Amino acid sequence: MCRFVLYLGEPLALDALTTRPRHSLIHQSYKSRERKEPLNGDGFGIAWYVPAISDKPAIFRSTKPAWSDTNLREIARVTTSHCILAHVRAATRPHAVTMANCHPFGAGNLALMHNGFIPSFGALRRKLLRSLSDEAFALIRGTTDSEHILAMIYDRFAQSQAEGETEKLVDALVRTLRDIDTLVKETGSKRAAHLNVAVSDGKRAVVSRWCQQPELADSLHLHRGMAYSCKDGDDAQMLRPAQGYGAVLVASEPLTRDPGWEPVAANQLVVIDEDLSVEARDYPTSPAS
Repeated sequence: MCRFVLYLGEPLALDALTTRPRHSLIHQSYKSRERKEPLNGDGFGIAWYVPAISDKPAIFRSTKPAWSDTNLREIARVTTSHCILAHVRAATRPHAVTMANCHPFGAGNLALMHNGFIPSFGALRRKLLRSLSDEAFALIRGTTDSEHILAMIYDRFAQSQAEGETEKLVDALVRTLRDIDTLVKETGSKRAAHLNVAVSDGKRAVVSRWCQQPELADSLHLHRGMAYSCKDGDDAQMLRPAQGYGAVLVASEPLTRDPGWEPVAANQLVVIDEDLSVEARDYPTSPAS
């Protein structure tokens, strides 16, 4: 499984999440603490937003292991953003290690990353593709299930009748999980789908920790209300903000040693609004029910 971190808050240098902290995402790419296989060396990627220039995310991806990419270190050192999605990949067979299969993925103003897999994806992919609009179908460049999840969300976001952009994003993700659940069941697969999905439009975000067998759900942690700082040596810290609400981080593994990291319960959504308020929402163990 992969590892990822989502950040929303005051503008932050990308390296504060990816390369500098003692347990940065690069560290998690070769020494993950919360998965049996510690390596996540099948590529990496970062999406970040610069609203003064564009409402669409900038995305930098590579098939190199994150720990060996000097371009990542140089770009991350001088690039700042208030909304960052960073991901290190452990490819699920048979998905190839190619640029097109590296996360995050973008569609319009949306960015998405995923930790997990859809079982029997090869058996259900044709039916999934037939369900997409022409526009969503054209978004898919690779073979990974994660990019197909974004295409599904893209369609459902456009179709959503929910009030407000945050609720539309929630609605799109929940409906996508329900439809994936239905497609998996139609294949007769007995394996559990693992769907830790983070999707953002640069202003708000929704993150799921969902598995058809909740006891097998992949790790996910939340920290909210404090400012994230990485100024002193190798240790990042969560500090009391000078003003406002502080930052929100949702990560596969905590990036700091501070108290306040909350494990996200299995089969919950973390909903982050534009004002950085956070709500953890339960939904049925089987979203199709």
